[in-house]
Amino acid sequence: MSLLPALTGAHGDAPDAVRIGDDALSFADLAATSAALARRITGATAVAVTATSTVDTVVAVLAGIAAGVPVVPVPPDSGPAERDHILRDSGAELILDDEAARTDGSATWPDPTATDRPALILYTSGTTGPPKGVPIAGTAIAACLDGLADAWHWTPDDRLVHALPLYHVHGLVLGVLGALRTGSHLHHTGKPRPDLLAAAKGSLYFAVPTIWHRVAAAPDAARALRHARLLVSGSAALPAGVFTAIESLTGQAPVERYGMTETLITVATRADGHRRPGAVGIPIEGVETRLVHDDDDTAPGALEIRGSTVFAGYLGQPDATARAFTADGWFRTGDVATIDADGVHRIVGRASTDLIKTGGYRVGAGEIEDALLTHPAVREAAVLGRPDDDLGQRVVAYVVADGVSADSLIQHVATTLSAHKRPREVIFVAELPRNALGKVQKHRL
Repeated sequence: MSLLPALTGAHGDAPDAVRIGDDALSFADLAATSAALARRITGATAVAVTATSTVDTVVAVLAGIAAGVPVVPVPPDSGPAERDHILRDSGAELILDDEAARTDGSATWPDPTATDRPALILYTSGTTGPPKGVPIAGTAIAACLDGLADAWHWTPDDRLVHALPLYHVHGLVLGVLGALRTGSHLHHTGKPRPDLLAAAKGSLYFAVPTIWHRVAAAPDAARALRHARLLVSGSAALPAGVFTAIESLTGQAPVERYGMTETLITVATRADGHRRPGAVGIPIEGVETRLVHDDDDTAPGALEIRGSTVFAGYLGQPDATARAFTADGWFRTGDVATIDADGVHRIVGRASTDLIKTGGYRVGAGEIEDALLTHPAVREAAVLGRPDDDLGQRVVAYVVADGVSADSLIQHVATTLSAHKRPREVIFVAELPRNALGKVQKHRL
């Protein structure tokens, strides 16, 4: 089957089928322009593109797919050392910046099918060392997008709207290639402004928690999303307060999903599924999950995944690859989760920072954060374990809140959860440090 059937005319066309900022193209124009650039890069080992939120970036990515050349999206704000590492490590022979991505003339779209060859090489940062290259095969992309199309009832009748960066799975794979696989129209608003998102009048919206927080803070823009049929949040946990505000203003609860660069999106709340704050749903078609516990099966466990969306291994790093997979082929996500009787997953956090061993108990930071967020004065919360001579680790909460004392929040958690899960210390901060995708950077706390 064609990897991106919209570019073959399989789903019809329109002059503005793909709109990014102020630029709009039909599927046919996008296919012809990308195919023309593909002729210039055929045979390269890999090509890099400075992944700005522009039509040029989309054309460059599609040209690589058409030519069978892996594309390496480089964050436009990456520092010199990070950029140099990505270019050297990936073996990119060309850099398709905005000027290089433009080409005269047109060509016939070659209609590539999904194969096991890398279509993209994305870079992800680990806990130590420089970013690692993650080759993403066309078959994995197809499996992920087909699984999400099934879960979200995503069809050519949809109009997808988002403003996500085009160098991550969320914005590039789901937000661009997803539209070209399902045939839905795409509107990237360029900037993540609530008024622009509202004016786009989409049926399907993708955003990270930071953007949803901004939408919730702009009630008129939020109410304009009532016409949409599905609001999707991902890349980080959506705070319960934002979930509730979006539900109240738009008339529908958002759906959350889970994934990572190495696995693409593997777990999602279905369009017809039950939506609850913090719940990221069930595995999509072709994906299996399991929890591994050290001892107590009732505690959160280490989440492992296998299936058609999972990568084969890190680029040029066999040792890192071996550490990432179990002997029986499951990928160790490094995340801690719970799975309820209905198979619904909740991500507690990273094993390295969010699984706290205190007083002989294993406690998930996410569970305590959720409890804190049920207090009406709390807007944001992040929980860490700090070394403690008596407890091993003590629970410390960083909180953005108004008009409440530390003791009140500690008691609030103790009345919601077991007493040993209460914070031993509460530190009030003006805001939590987050990255571009809205993930809390706990190492900065």
